[in-house]
Amino acid sequence: MAVEDLHSALISNGNGVHAKQSEQKSFPASVAKWVLKSAMWVIFVAWILLFFVVPTDFGSSFYDDWVAATDGTLFGETGSVLLLYSAPIIAIAFLAVPYIIFFGEDEEEYQEKRKAKFSLWTFPVLVDGPLGVVSAAEMIGIILFIVFVLSALYFYTVANYGMLGDYGDLTEGEKKTFMLQMSAYCFGLIVLSCLAFLFLPIARGSILLRLIDIPFEHATRYHVWLGNLIFFLVTMHGLCYMIVWMIRGIIPSEVVEWKSDGGANLAGIICYGFFVLIWVTTLPPVRKRYFELFFYTHQLYVFFVIFLALHIGGVNFSKAAGGIFLFMLDRFLRFCQSRRTVNIVSATCFSCGTVKLVLPKPANLHYNALGFIFLQVKNISLLQWHPFSVSSSPLDGKYHLEVLIKTVGEWTTKLRETVSKNSAEDSNIQLPHAPYQIMASVEGPYGHESPYYLRYEKLVLVAGGSGISPFLAILSDILHRIKTNKPCLPQHVVLVWAIKTSNDLSLLSTVNMGSVDFSDRLNIEIQAYVTRESECPVEDGRFYNAPISSVFSVSKGGTMSILTGTGNKIWAGTYVIASTVGFVFALGLLDILYIDPYSIDAWWYLGLLDVICMVASVLIFGGLTIGLWHLWERKTTSQESAENGNNEIVQSNGTLTDKNEYQKTLISEATVQYGRRPNFSEIFGSLAEYSAEVDVGVFVCGPSTLQSSVAKECRSQNLGRKGNSPIFHYNSHSFDL
Repeated sequence: MAVEDLHSALISNGNGVHAKQSEQKSFPASVAKWVLKSAMWVIFVAWILLFFVVPTDFGSSFYDDWVAATDGTLFGETGSVLLLYSAPIIAIAFLAVPYIIFFGEDEEEYQEKRKAKFSLWTFPVLVDGPLGVVSAAEMIGIILFIVFVLSALYFYTVANYGMLGDYGDLTEGEKKTFMLQMSAYCFGLIVLSCLAFLFLPIARGSILLRLIDIPFEHATRYHVWLGNLIFFLVTMHGLCYMIVWMIRGIIPSEVVEWKSDGGANLAGIICYGFFVLIWVTTLPPVRKRYFELFFYTHQLYVFFVIFLALHIGGVNFSKAAGGIFLFMLDRFLRFCQSRRTVNIVSATCFSCGTVKLVLPKPANLHYNALGFIFLQVKNISLLQWHPFSVSSSPLDGKYHLEVLIKTVGEWTTKLRETVSKNSAEDSNIQLPHAPYQIMASVEGPYGHESPYYLRYEKLVLVAGGSGISPFLAILSDILHRIKTNKPCLPQHVVLVWAIKTSNDLSLLSTVNMGSVDFSDRLNIEIQAYVTRESECPVEDGRFYNAPISSVFSVSKGGTMSILTGTGNKIWAGTYVIASTVGFVFALGLLDILYIDPYSIDAWWYLGLLDVICMVASVLIFGGLTIGLWHLWERKTTSQESAENGNNEIVQSNGTLTDKNEYQKTLISEATVQYGRRPNFSEIFGSLAEYSAEVDVGVFVCGPSTLQSSVAKECRSQNLGRKGNSPIFHYNSHSFDL
């Protein structure tokens, strides 16, 4: 007995020492995390305040003093403005690298129950209208931009009115013309401030999006909003100048003028022409009907940026250079990743018009269940890229991921026809010797930095049609986590799925629940609503036996590339830092060897040189980093291939019939209602009545009408919430490109 007591005491003391060591280690880490986070917040707030302050008298004096203090330095006035406007966002990107590497994901928050509380990001404020569903945090951002534009116009107008006396005795007509001309100039200055933000949301693998954990599909809408605002301001900028030139009768001469000591008018008009083409094709009627036209026209942004630099010169271009440079980094990295040819492992056709593709990937390319990829199938088109949600969990297998593609357009129809045709030809060929291969290129995966759906005790997943795809990934991920005892907070999941026909129900059979009983740890409710059928068309209700066809081919090393901004954190951070240092080095070298010795001072030429420096730094310094990254990828991938081969990929993708025959799938949990649509008031009301004070994560993937209905109900439930009722957090996983 004494020996047992001694043994227990030794174990207890050992655990105590370990706990103390853990606390000692966690305290310095917590301090470092707080310091980094505080520094980034201080820089960001100061950067935002800069845009509000500069139009004021104090801000104008500060700007002039800043430029004067740094005049004569190595980088000159361009460097001064670059340091003031672009350096802060670059500095945040620098600090984000160690923050993400060391403090990126905290597994403890996926198993700790917390008191329910509201979040500005998940509380819908606007649920109808041209902007779609807008959260409280997004509304604050919109208000800030509106306040900035109006306040800047006010302060600039007051300053311009005070300048009238400096031009002597002017007639009323001359005063109005002068004020109109200065207003045009002020619109241009406001455009430059907005351009500093325009390119940040569309850098898909940006270190900044990883930092704030906002995925690309959410950030795209911010780019759209900013683009519309900038288009209005640029139009006012050009319209005011045109009216002034018309009054003075100098339109022909001004339109073709290419100044060296000011804005090059012709370059500005050409820049605006490209902007008009881009903006017109983004209008919903054009984008939805002629998506390819929208996609290809958007590539004109290259000429837009070049002629913008030619129009405004190097100093003014430096105000927006930070965001443009970070976008260049992301675009070049995406280009490098997309050069890799991926051999699709298997393609499966469902009778409901959906195709499942299984793509090979290296084990060290990580993603989350709400991730998505951009896919190009070379057998169909060498130019078209389309986004698709990942339908598999990262725990389904280290060496593959899956996507479900609904046949809704020309490209997806060709994909289904290609798969069906070759499936029929290869139906008698046994695995793994099917000779046919579907070749593709992949960008991504992109998405949230962390699996944030695991933070909620209860989940409500609302899908419309093919919107089920990301939720199948969530359900699979949760099942895997419970089975393997990984951190997982959700205990109750309600899936609400609205579909047109019952054929779609076969997609539920793609998620295997295995033979493990989860009833004591997880409650799954699946409510399927078939809107265009009044009764079950199948007598025994076995939808999962719907006819399918499959094509299998064995990958010969053609896996996805890990060269993506959402990939390896260390390499992605090194790429950003190396390219930025290269940009600064290129600017300094250009000043020392060319600009200063030859007294280069033409505005348009200096703007062009700035763009060339940015491109050169990305290609040379960033390209060198990518080359080393690629060598590291080849080494690690070859080691994985030698150890594991393709066994996991082939074995994990047997036919659907085998799964249904021997294993339990999600379709067995489904309750199907025919001729009805979901009543969200009833569904959410029931959850609110029988749930304690917990956070309920509501995720929606479907058309805008579905998003609005769910957001409206979340807002209604939260506003009418009683003391111990749950809080519904609205999250959208839908986006339009």
